[in-house]
Amino acid sequence: MSGSTERVPTGTERPATRVVVVPGGPLLVEGPVEVVLPDGTVRTSERPVVALCACRRSRRYPFCDTSHRRRSRPRRE
Repeated sequence: MSGSTERVPTGTERPATRVVVVPGGPLLVEGPVEVVLPDGTVRTSERPVVALCACRRSRRYPFCDTSHRRRSRPRRE
């Protein structure tokens, strides 16, 4: 990814947030982050890089606990 910035409608500039998609794994997001779940629950992390679960197998959802490494995906027929 490039080190570009995006324009915010208010006219201020801020660096773009980097999100890295890991094939078969989590989404890596530059932190700190605040995640709002569908039920309105807010989860926060102050880490510099946060792994967000993309497979929904994590016991710490929405954060990744590497469950995608231990379990295979069910086969689709």
